[in-house]
Amino acid sequence: MRVIRNGLFALGVFASAPAFGQAPPPPLAVPAPTYVSVVQEVTINRSAADVWARIGKYCDITEWLGPSCAITAGVEGELGAVRTLNGTTVEILVAKTPLSYTYTQPVRVGAPYNLYHGTLEARPVTAKTSKLVYSLIWDNSMLPDAAAREKDKAGRATRFMAALEKMKTIVESNALRR
Repeated sequence: MRVIRNGLFALGVFASAPAFGQAPPPPLAVPAPTYVSVVQEVTINRSAADVWARIGKYCDITEWLGPSCAITAGVEGELGAVRTLNGTTVEILVAKTPLSYTYTQPVRVGAPYNLYHGTLEARPVTAKTSKLVYSLIWDNSMLPDAAAREKDKAGRATRFMAALEKMKTIVESNALRR
């Protein structure tokens, strides 16, 4: 009888092994993914509910990030809604709460799938303040080297931090919705 002393090891072996009589899963489409993430936040001097009411619609991205946006399938703000940015980038709403949403980009023919997901969340801090948090995760293994992967990550971090700052300005200035 073999005794496994390391519970984590045992869990890992158990979790990765196919069930008795089943074939192992097919290989990953991307054999060596490099999952990276960027999580950024900004404090806003408004309640989370006020923040979300002002910038939380799925196509509000036009105002704080700049692309044109059209709901091309489903209903604005509902699971499964599809927004198309600048007529080319497709994003599907895959999760939502009263103060957040998460989206992904679909697989495209002829392009490596990068698992891109983004979450925008208004997180309450006090009754009158909140944090706006933007989280991104994607696979940048298709880039040629570590320098290119770091440049990609830094570029996204810069772009989305600028978007958070713009959202802060919009909300704190009490700018009326267009």
